[in-house]
Amino acid sequence: MELLIPDWPAPAGVGAMTTLRVGGYSPAPYDDGHGGPGLNLGLHVADDPLLVARNRALLRRLLPQEPAWLSQVHGVEVLDAADLPAQPQADGCISTTPGAVCVMMTADCLPVLFCDRAGSVVGAAHAGWRGLAAGVLERTVAAMRARGAVDVMAWLGPAIGPDNFEVGAEVREAFLARQPEAEAAFRDYPGRPGKYLADIYQLARQRLAAVGVHDVSGGGLCTVADQRFYSYRRDKTTGRMASLIWLK
Repeated sequence: MELLIPDWPAPAGVGAMTTLRVGGYSPAPYDDGHGGPGLNLGLHVADDPLLVARNRALLRRLLPQEPAWLSQVHGVEVLDAADLPAQPQADGCISTTPGAVCVMMTADCLPVLFCDRAGSVVGAAHAGWRGLAAGVLERTVAAMRARGAVDVMAWLGPAIGPDNFEVGAEVREAFLARQPEAEAAFRDYPGRPGKYLADIYQLARQRLAAVGVHDVSGGGLCTVADQRFYSYRRDKTTGRMASLIWLK
């Protein structure tokens, strides 16, 4: 198994990582990108659920307990990793409980990990364009602050990059309606009138800055261009990676 470890100034008591494609049991099209078995962690992508369970078991060995797996719906709901309902649907997760693991699955959408400088609260959010435009990052930060977080920092995980994220005018308008400065994150797609290339990293930084989160690391890893990552935009039928964070 290969992992991406965030490079950010998180306290020593915070654990965080993002999985890559390599090192599991899943065959193509959920493989490692080179014909070997892949570490698909998504149960909703038509992979063999027994193989997904084996992949999750590999991941579980690296964690203090089973992650708080959610049904992600491109919304703004935020749940507590230590207190999930029977059928948890959410795109944000927080925790103040040592050992409880927040997790988000992605394959082009932006995973964002959070912690406070005191190392008392952690969080994770799944930011596809709909959730990002609707305020999932702001809702996650607000939930953390409600639990006592003061100085929140964020790490932006691998997502579709600005050279590959083609969107229509409706996506651009959804962001401009909330933040006029979002215009800087869109550029015309050459030769395709009415289409734009969007910078999801810049959009996320703008949203975080608006709620006072300025210590933002990461960004710049494109899931479409880099074969280490699963990418729905590139491959259509594909697996899911996980970005995880917990208090030790």
